[in-house]
Amino acid sequence: MLAKEHIDDLLNRDGNVLSTDGDKIGSIGQIYADDDNGQPTWVTARTGLFGTSESFVPLEGARIEGSDIVVPYSKDQVKDAPRVDTDGHLDPSEEDRLYEHYQLNGAVTYSDATAGQNTGAAYGETGYPATERDAGFAATGRDGTYNTADASDTVGRDTSGPTTDDAMTRSEERLSVGTEKQATGRARLRKYVTKENVTQTVPVQREELRVEREPITDGNVGAAMSGPDLSEEEHEVILHEERPVVDKETVPVERVRLDTETVTDEVTVDEEVRKERIETDGVDDSRR
Repeated sequence: MLAKEHIDDLLNRDGNVLSTDGDKIGSIGQIYADDDNGQPTWVTARTGLFGTSESFVPLEGARIEGSDIVVPYSKDQVKDAPRVDTDGHLDPSEEDRLYEHYQLNGAVTYSDATAGQNTGAAYGETGYPATERDAGFAATGRDGTYNTADASDTVGRDTSGPTTDDAMTRSEERLSVGTEKQATGRARLRKYVTKENVTQTVPVQREELRVEREPITDGNVGAAMSGPDLSEEEHEVILHEERPVVDKETVPVERVRLDTETVTDEVTVDEEVRKERIETDGVDDSRR
């Protein structure tokens, strides 16, 4: 059950009104309290675009979950509630209509008991009624109002934390991309011996036997008649030829070293950044 001690905390924490199914009906707008005992009896849920519309929801049977209020009604039932001006007061007839919509007992008897009275201003953004700023609660009617902000402060208040000034700061994350050098691998030179076949053609020479016959002439008759008239004779000729001779020598052919050079590539970085957005709530666009 909600108590008056919860009002400050609920208004300051910017919570929501949730249905029994956990659906968000709207953000917490104003809280109405009973003048007699100060107990909260109604809460308004801001619905519509930018929360410009507020629907009244009874706090009977409601409970607190963190910064939210869970009411025993569906989202559609709250949105279909009778439209009542959130000017800080609930007339008895208006409250009867709301009781009837939510099928709560005591709608008629309440109207009879409070005939001719107003219900007071709402706890929330409208501030304390002028006659009750010192007392803290409305003195007339059934439902009083409450505001955690100082009534003399007309610049508004920060509902999410300590009040600073009449403006809020919007911040955003910006991407700052740099580079760092890190080792990506190692390279080394290693020398080893391999074998391969080399084919090369080399010209070679050889001697071949050839028989030459010449006639006896005056020039060679002396040599021809130098021996016996008839005899046996044998002449031997040695033949020669060239054969390939293989010789190997080791010669230096090149020098190899490792060196580095710097090249530039383009790398696309994709990262998510957060930005704060500021939207108006309850501001008349025609006044801009």
